Amino acid sequence: MNAAFSLLMPVYRGDDPGHFSKAFSSSVGEQTVKPAQVVLVQDGPVGDELAAAIDRAVESSPVPVTRHRIDENVGLARALDIGLSLSEHEIIARMDADDISLPERFARQLPVVEGGVDLVGTGMFEFLDDGGAIVARRTPRTGHEEIARYARFHDPFSHPTVMYRRSAVQRAGGYQPLGLMEDYWLFARMIDAGASVDNIPDPLVMYRVGAGAYARRGGRAQWRSELELQRALRGIRFTSRWEYLRNVSVRGVYRFVPEGVRKVAYRRLIARG
Repeated sequence: MNAAFSLLMPVYRGDDPGHFSKAFSSSVGEQTVKPAQVVLVQDGPVGDELAAAIDRAVESSPVPVTRHRIDENVGLARALDIGLSLSEHEIIARMDADDISLPERFARQLPVVEGGVDLVGTGMFEFLDDGGAIVARRTPRTGHEEIARYARFHDPFSHPTVMYRRSAVQRAGGYQPLGLMEDYWLFARMIDAGASVDNIPDPLVMYRVGAGAYARRGGRAQWRSELELQRALRGIRFTSRWEYLRNVSVRGVYRFVPEGVRKVAYRRLIARG
């Protein structure tokens, strides 16, 4: 018998109703091992079409859904922290409202967590909105020591793929707002707090890459978030002084190179693992 777990999915007004419906069905009804509870956190008001899609998902769900509406948009970190408090189970799987879980995802992840790991992610396929063509495969680092080493330079997990123990997340301080990088900040703090981590290298999530995906990884807003993150990592001594300088230099340059160069660099250095 597998342990019961909760699925935590935030949704906000910018999400596409069709994408949300597919994300929900792929992560609930189409899974070979289903969650025992879905925690759906609605971060602020949504449009009529998205609200209708959420209603249909809740009504047709084969498992109980805890739907929590937040009156005003509070941001991803706060929405997820609220979702953690509403989860009935120690083990929680994350999912975004525009990606797709492959059917064996939870069947593959759950035994890893049951075996003693506090946080496990998976590989991903990147696919285009139009037609669903796969354009890249992300293969993450595996093994606790390698992941901990790599985390000093880059986020070693893809947020929509992770499954974790709620107690390990809370021990690290939970989700905290940090620009556009609250997931990396959480995972670094979990590793720093002694969490056992791993990745399944096989792609078990389809990650949607829409127009402007690579443009959003650059610019002044991303640079400010990057600098805030690096200062925070250095502040808890997760990185050394040399690693801080390296990260600010290398990752900072990445935020300002032309989009075409950023796309090539990402595909060659990050998506391939």
